[in-house]
Amino acid sequence: MRILVICCALLVNGTVFLSLRAQTPPSETTRRLDPAFDAIVSPGATVETVKDGFGFINGIIWVRESGSGHLLISDIPANVVQRWSPDGKMVAFMEKPDWTRTPGRPVNPRFGANGIALDPQGRVVYAAEADRAIVRLENDGKRTILAESYEGKRLNSPNDLVFRSDDALYFTDPSGGNRFADWDLKKELPYQGVFLLKDGKLQLLVKDLERPNGIALSPDEKFLYVNDSAKRTIMRYDVQRDGTIANGKLFADMSTGKGSGNPDGMKFDAKGNLYSVGPGGIWVFAPDGKHLGMIVPPEFAPGFTFGDPDGKTLYMAASSKLARIRLNNAGAR
Repeated sequence: MRILVICCALLVNGTVFLSLRAQTPPSETTRRLDPAFDAIVSPGATVETVKDGFGFINGIIWVRESGSGHLLISDIPANVVQRWSPDGKMVAFMEKPDWTRTPGRPVNPRFGANGIALDPQGRVVYAAEADRAIVRLENDGKRTILAESYEGKRLNSPNDLVFRSDDALYFTDPSGGNRFADWDLKKELPYQGVFLLKDGKLQLLVKDLERPNGIALSPDEKFLYVNDSAKRTIMRYDVQRDGTIANGKLFADMSTGKGSGNPDGMKFDAKGNLYSVGPGGIWVFAPDGKHLGMIVPPEFAPGFTFGDPDGKTLYMAASSKLARIRLNNAGAR
């Protein structure tokens, strides 16, 4: 079922023009499991599709500008990162971010730029799955490979990444698996790792997860969170002063969740609540791990980001659609 919502009214020469937009009923776009969820997502808040027609979008980040900003969105089958602004304009920001060193591309490619982040200097850094590297886009348009091998062996297929305020970079490196089909990864590392790149040195932090995927730092940078798509769990680690981690503990178990999708992208809001893609939508957890509720996108959304000038709009990379919902909390910055 669809409903029409009056978004604004404009008076011109005595005539009122109404702006109408099709939205999904609230009962279908949010699921409240605890009263505390209402303080994060107001009752009646709806998910709005703002752009359709993508191949399959995943990596997404909001780039702040004076008084406004824009999104960078990775469309994997197109092998392009798009620049979308709130006025609806969209242009190609970066052509061929991935598959730069592999001749040709397979039919129906499912690899491209995945996780996208901004370093403390505001430069775009992304996970190039097929090139098996972490890449930084310089201000002059050139690309710098930050990491592509560990102890002489090529990385698997970097997936997601997050920066600490001191420029330390954490990223997950699961296997690409059978998505490459005949374009086999020729896996060189005997594990799927979580890595730290700090002061030019690459360190292996975790190698006991089945498929590390989403990664996030708590707003105070004291804890690192990594989810495991295979086990449908989220792990929490203490961050040490030197950037390494210790004392891994289970933060959340999503294995009983219903619906499509596995743990994927993760982000924090400014009040310390953790948002993680999971079965059925985007799960919202209190700082103590209590599952408060869920935001349900129009399609499976592997990635999302907080955006708009106040940071209170959650933009979702929902497969073929870009969707959003207004929240009461801003994203952590």
